[in-house]
Amino acid sequence: MAEATAISEIDTVIFDVGNVLYQWDLRCLFEKLIDDPRELDWFLLNVVTPEWHFEHDAGRPLAEMVPERIAQFPQYESHIKAYAARFNETIPGPVVGSLPLVEQLASNGIPIFGITNFGSEFWQGFRPTAAIFDFFSDIIVSGDEKLMKPNAAIYELALDRFGVSAQQCLFIDDRLDNIEGAEALGIKGHHFQDAALLQAELKALSLL
Repeated sequence: MAEATAISEIDTVIFDVGNVLYQWDLRCLFEKLIDDPRELDWFLLNVVTPEWHFEHDAGRPLAEMVPERIAQFPQYESHIKAYAARFNETIPGPVVGSLPLVEQLASNGIPIFGITNFGSEFWQGFRPTAAIFDFFSDIIVSGDEKLMKPNAAIYELALDRFGVSAQQCLFIDDRLDNIEGAEALGIKGHHFQDAALLQAELKALSLL
């Protein structure tokens, strides 16, 4: 009986973006620029790495990051500049099956929000290409707020700005640490693996 009550309280869905709604992989850009597979692997491990990229997600401007990296790896100046100029090419397309679920939720009148670790400048370049976000009431972008998941502060900010309680929300993310961060505040988490499993969860919660 208690479980049924908890399920009935959830009436709001919060999505992550990368690898939940849209695929993201730095390799998708740089495999166009580096033919040698071994060199490509080395480049992604040492030059344009996920860890370095996450500095932009955390709010560090490209105007600082890019010249600094070029100074460290001058032989890859054009590639590092491509990272800044062609970032949308690291996003090859939607995750299969996810965008229709957003549309179905919207058609059911379910409030939809987002919390994404995404650089501010890159978000400004990507958002206009993705009409699916027109269904979202609001999206918290880490690079704008200089807060990143799984820091509790970004979830607290989201709940306050969205005007919802933790108990109302289902949060969907592909990273377990981000789910655990949300669950620590009382938000129900769904560790995303594919759209079919998410659809089953949404149906179980009577959101679809």
